Amino acid sequence: MRHRFLVSICLVSSVALAACEKNVNADAEVERAVKDLNVIDETNLNDIMLTVADPDEAVAYFKKAALANPDRLDMKRGLAVSYIRAKRPREAVTAWQAVVDHPDSTHDDKVELAGAQIRNGDWSAAEATLNSVPPTVETYKRYRLEAMVADSKKQWKKADSFYETALGLTTKPAGVLNNWGYSKLTRGDFSGAEKLFADAISYDPKLFTAKNNLVLARGAQRKYDLPILDVTQDEQAELLYTLALSAIKQGDVKTGQGLLKEAIETHPQHFEAAARALRALETG
Repeated sequence: MRHRFLVSICLVSSVALAACEKNVNADAEVERAVKDLNVIDETNLNDIMLTVADPDEAVAYFKKAALANPDRLDMKRGLAVSYIRAKRPREAVTAWQAVVDHPDSTHDDKVELAGAQIRNGDWSAAEATLNSVPPTVETYKRYRLEAMVADSKKQWKKADSFYETALGLTTKPAGVLNNWGYSKLTRGDFSGAEKLFADAISYDPKLFTAKNNLVLARGAQRKYDLPILDVTQDEQAELLYTLALSAIKQGDVKTGQGLLKEAIETHPQHFEAAARALRALETG
């Protein structure tokens, strides 16, 4: 009887132990699943903050996350990118420098730092940063920034070479074509600039900056008619205004007045800037 009792106790203990082990394993699996889910949720939230979220909210989010996780490079990068989105270049430079100083940073991070330095107007620092990137790093962004630095030093041949290289490294060339066109515009090569702006628009018909630059290039050649462009009524009025100012600047005041009137009539609302310019001309 005693023997059977001991066997029963052992069986019960074994079942209880197995149940405990099963519960422990289940708890561990649940914990792992929750951890994985948290990682997925955080990744999704980070992506949202870096793309569609309000830039200042993104800055606050990543600043808090970077302080809570000082060793996490992804949070430091997120903060740096968010400063750029929020148009806060001075703080972006500091944030990208912190990324570059991290032991796991890459050469691409240095390129991003150079971009922030250019936005902050620190061209010499940007040049030094780009010079610290090995020549084997051949990326679109690196060559686009190299071209802009060359532009700032009026090294036109060098700039053209960098722009051309950058074009071959991207499937979305509108931005670099617009930059290259503006470079030509500042040199006084108005026809060359006009062609590049037109090319930029052909790749991105919604790029209004290129449309405005195209009108500037045409105005500099005394071409005072708008080219055929896909624009809204507001945009058309803005382009006419740009063309008017270009004409006035070159001494073609009567033409400029006519373009200002056309801009005012075209705009769906009151176009205060154009109206003010027209009043100034009429009063002498």
